[in-house]
Amino acid sequence: MAEHNETGVKGEELAASFLKKKGYSILETNWRFKNLEADIIATFDKILIVVEVKTRNSNYFGEPETFVNKQKQKNLIKTANEYIVQKNLDLEVRFDIVSVILGNSQTKINHIEDAFSTSH
Repeated sequence: MAEHNETGVKGEELAASFLKKKGYSILETNWRFKNLEADIIATFDKILIVVEVKTRNSNYFGEPETFVNKQKQKNLIKTANEYIVQKNLDLEVRFDIVSVILGNSQTKINHIEDAFSTSH
C-alpha cells in the first residue's frame, strides 16, 4: 500500500476512535456509492453525521481541513442523500470534518462540527 494510503487509513482509524470517545455511534466507515465515498457515517443526538477525514503528516501546506473543496462537499452531500434513501432514514444531517496531523512527536486531531451546509 502506498504511504499516503497508509496515512489515510491510520487517520480514519484515529478519527473513528476519537468520535466514539465523544459518544458518536459509528454506523459505517468508507461507505461507497458508485464513485462516491463517505469516510465515516455516524449518529449523535439523533443526527446523522457524515464525516470527511483529512490526514496529513504535517500542516506545512496548510491545515488538512482546507483541502475539503466545494466539489468534495457536493460529493459528500450526494453520498449522504443516497445513504438516507438506501437506509430509509428520516434524520437531520450534519457534515463534519476531522483533520488529523500525524506529527513526529504527537498526533493532532481537530473536529470541525457542521463544517458546511447543503445550501452551497
